[in-house]
Amino acid sequence: MSETRQDDTAERAGMLRPVGPPIAPLSVPLPRPHSDPAAAEAEPATEVWPGSPQPLGARFHLGPDGRPGTNFALWAGGAESVELCLFDDDGAETRVPLTELTHEIWHGFVPGVLPGRRYGYRVGGRWDPWTGARWNPAKLLLDPYARAVDGDFTLPPEVYGHVRDWPERAVADTVRDNRDSAPHVPKGVVVDDDDSWEDDRRPKTPWADSVIYELHVRGFTMRHPGIPPELRGTYAGLAHPAAVEYLAGLGVTAVELLPVHQFAHEDHLLRRGLRNYWGYNSVGYFAPHAGYAATGSRGQQVGEFKRMVRALHDAGIEVILDVVYNHTAEGSELGPTLSLRGIDNRGYYRLQGDARRYADYTGCGNTLHVVQPQVLRLITDSLRYWVTEMGVDGFRFDLAAALARSMHDVDMLSPFLAVIAQDPVLRRVKLIAEPWDVGSGGYQVGAFPPLWTEWNDRYRDTVRDFWRGTHHDVRDLGYRLSGSSDLYAWGGRRPYASVNFITAHDGFTLRDLVSYESKHNEANGEDNRDGTNDNRSWNCGHEGETDDPQVTALRRRQLRNMLATLLLSTGVPMLTAGDEAGRTQGGNNNAYCQDNEIGWMDWSLLEDPTWAALRDLTTRLVRLRRRHPVLRRRAFFSGRPQSDNGLRDLAWFTPRGREMTEGDWHQATSTLGMYLSGADIPHRDQRGQPVRDDSFLAVLHASHRPVRFTLPGAPWAAGYELLLDTSREDQEQAPGTRYRAGDVLTVPGRTVLLLRAV
Repeated sequence: MSETRQDDTAERAGMLRPVGPPIAPLSVPLPRPHSDPAAAEAEPATEVWPGSPQPLGARFHLGPDGRPGTNFALWAGGAESVELCLFDDDGAETRVPLTELTHEIWHGFVPGVLPGRRYGYRVGGRWDPWTGARWNPAKLLLDPYARAVDGDFTLPPEVYGHVRDWPERAVADTVRDNRDSAPHVPKGVVVDDDDSWEDDRRPKTPWADSVIYELHVRGFTMRHPGIPPELRGTYAGLAHPAAVEYLAGLGVTAVELLPVHQFAHEDHLLRRGLRNYWGYNSVGYFAPHAGYAATGSRGQQVGEFKRMVRALHDAGIEVILDVVYNHTAEGSELGPTLSLRGIDNRGYYRLQGDARRYADYTGCGNTLHVVQPQVLRLITDSLRYWVTEMGVDGFRFDLAAALARSMHDVDMLSPFLAVIAQDPVLRRVKLIAEPWDVGSGGYQVGAFPPLWTEWNDRYRDTVRDFWRGTHHDVRDLGYRLSGSSDLYAWGGRRPYASVNFITAHDGFTLRDLVSYESKHNEANGEDNRDGTNDNRSWNCGHEGETDDPQVTALRRRQLRNMLATLLLSTGVPMLTAGDEAGRTQGGNNNAYCQDNEIGWMDWSLLEDPTWAALRDLTTRLVRLRRRHPVLRRRAFFSGRPQSDNGLRDLAWFTPRGREMTEGDWHQATSTLGMYLSGADIPHRDQRGQPVRDDSFLAVLHASHRPVRFTLPGAPWAAGYELLLDTSREDQEQAPGTRYRAGDVLTVPGRTVLLLRAV
């Protein structure tokens, strides 16, 4: 039993105690449809027809009589009323009640509403936070299906459904704030979209051939000297020939864009004069983030995004979006009311037994309730929209384990995964899971079903530990170099189920990984408490930047070692933008709020010959990988011959040049030889012919001391040609040197050698 008390501006509902004294009124009036009530009475009512409940969102088309207009449809289960709010260019608001209700979808067709018109919704219903009901018609809500958003979220007190600054903090979220939020929140924009994509040619790069490059639209372009200043930081900037030519020259096959869905900045950042830079705080799952558009925010951002995709496709580069469907920018019960909370809080979010509170498997205050049909529809409709209408080629799902939860536990037969598996559009695109969340049982590396690839953090940690010298043996390294069969060789999965990475947006850059042992996040304003302490880094003897030539030379060698390891490993390599050019964040391992030089790519680094050489080495390794299918295997190694007269497809060697035994895997060592046989690739070309390639021997040596390594003889090879020696600053000196089988090489400390069998 709950009781409600309300005055002119605030109400507290559901208090399980006798009603107390009246709540003191705030100093603001109730919201009104118009600033001048007399004018509102004189204004004629806006014409609205029944329209259709399908599709959801705002869709411009011709009405039954041939007049143009827009159909509006909003799912709001449990709501008592829905008002469509239309805004003129001067900000004047016109409210149109939607009275048609079909299967919990409120809908209507409004003649004369053309593309570019801004709109939002006010949704009425009970205010009873104790049961999870948080309807508040004073708050203008963003359409979850809005395909463009105009304006910024500034988060003043008016945008909170409750009285944010209520003196009794313990119950602040139960006191309804009746102040109008419309002047302070962005609006949806009606978009006309008749693009069929008939002239677009998707690259459709096979997984095994993919090289992913993770980048931030704004950060990658903000300081690029070849991009006009007015285009920097935008989709148009990424589509500029200077950006596209760099990516194509590097040889990557796909860009993985940090979130480009419309997102909001958190209140605690705005109070400190910062912004959410990465964008993992989504509020509009159909709208390209307007802040990245050079052409405008009244629908122009949609066309600009599409032109970017086309430009990348023309260069043979796929576009993968990092998407955040696990939570929204509305945060916990103390967060703002921007969209879903005000439409149907209980229908969209996972709530605890105490329905005032949110079940938080994301660490961001809330978790979308993907088991609910309307939430599952929202996500899959959004995914299909980005594929079919925006042209993207795949998705990386942030905290994907949260999406795979059924009622509580992670379930690989969950509705979300089942729907994706049978969807004729989505099952054909690239699907990458970040296979964990912060909840109990959330770590699921290796557990996602076929169709999915995964960010393999086991690869990241193993390679970091090997090169910083903390691994006592090479057992785990062997698995990671050869495709992580211990994690993925089940259920028909392939080596490309493993997305191999050493760095990502979250954590140290590659240069900082060899320059810092501790995080330096003071610029984030959280007293260096944020960001992980588990960096698995080594500063090569000095914390931070230094002019010591021995330290800087060692750091560059370590960078070469890790890039070579990544691009010679079986699986799908992912590079982080700028790692190939020595980008640094000054030791900040959590630059989520650094929309400045800390977070942006510094293109001037490539004017330094030492960093240009690192970029050139990266390009060379990517090309080597592209030329040799033995480095891009589509099936796991068997360790057995593929034919009667063949070699084993994979062999491991000790420094003495003999094959490793079971006992060798358990011995302390920092050296590993890996032989990849190109004569025994279990793959056929498009005409059904066997694929043949060169065979390679890679030697990875992590100790600071040199080691003598004997080159294996028959049947592996009669001789070898040196292709790569990471101990050399000038890689042009290395290729072409020949050795005979049985020769003993002195491998310098901390070095990767790559030799071709001849």
